[in-house]
Order: sequence, then structure tokens, then C-alpha cells
Amino acid sequence: MTEIRLKKGESIERALRRLKKKLDREGTLREVRNHRHYEKPSERRRRKEKVARFNAMLSARYADL
Repeated sequence: MTEIRLKKGESIERALRRLKKKLDREGTLREVRNHRHYEKPSERRRRKEKVARFNAMLSARYADL
């Protein structure tokens, strides 16, 4: 479970901002959203292939730079 400790004199808004950044870095919210609905294995494979194609396109585009 992700937790942060309030620093002395820190506002609640600032602590919430730190918590959100920490959750984002750990990928916790992304995991929860992915498990919100069941994903068939074929859909998961298709999604991963799409991400791989996109990353390959980006690496090919910026390989010359």
C-alpha cells in the first residue's frame, strides 16, 4: 500500500500532489484501471502488439537524431 507522511507545515493539497505523483510512478492506478474489466487473452495480445508497433515506429523515427 502506498503511503506518504505529512512533512511539518505541509499543506494537504501539496501532500495529495505528492501522493498522486507517487501513484503515477508506481503504476498503481494504471493497474487498477486495467483490471476494471476482464480482458480476453486475444485482446491483451492485440493491445500489446499495437503498443510494440507504436514503440518500434517511434524508435525508427528518432533513430537518425
